Amino acid sequence: MKLVVCPLEALEEQAARIRPAGVISLLSPDQPSPIIPGVGARLGLRFHDISEPRPGLLLATEDDVAQLLAFAAAFPPAATLLIHCWMGISRSPAAAFILACAQRPERPEAEIAAALRQAAPFATPNARLIALADDGLGRRGRMKAAISAMGRGREASLGSPFELDA
Repeated sequence: MKLVVCPLEALEEQAARIRPAGVISLLSPDQPSPIIPGVGARLGLRFHDISEPRPGLLLATEDDVAQLLAFAAAFPPAATLLIHCWMGISRSPAAAFILACAQRPERPEAEIAAALRQAAPFATPNARLIALADDGLGRRGRMKAAISAMGRGREASLGSPFELDA
């Protein structure tokens, strides 16, 4: 499976370029759903880009991760999915890492994290999403450790589109 990740502002351009089988939107609860012409299969997950509880903000849940995994599992291995969030730095790279781990359970998590870092030097995957997926996929802390070892991405106010093979 090919995973293409981008910020919201690049979504329309990337959708036209790659014509994905499906689009995954990870947005805050108050953000409007983007209109993406020509794309049928869509998953919209709504939570704030936080890793710890904060008053008035919504954390990602186990159900969000379960929906992400189920959505991707419905596509054939050769499919391309387009994943986006507001800035393309935290939530969408986390989702790509999670899906890459789920699609290739035999591949070491550290190897997937290294591929993510190479493709997106600015990425700082959302720790809450990674922790929930690590537990849900039974990875016994290996996903969390791989992302922790990868470290914080370089400073960026906006991510740029990148691809990650799963």
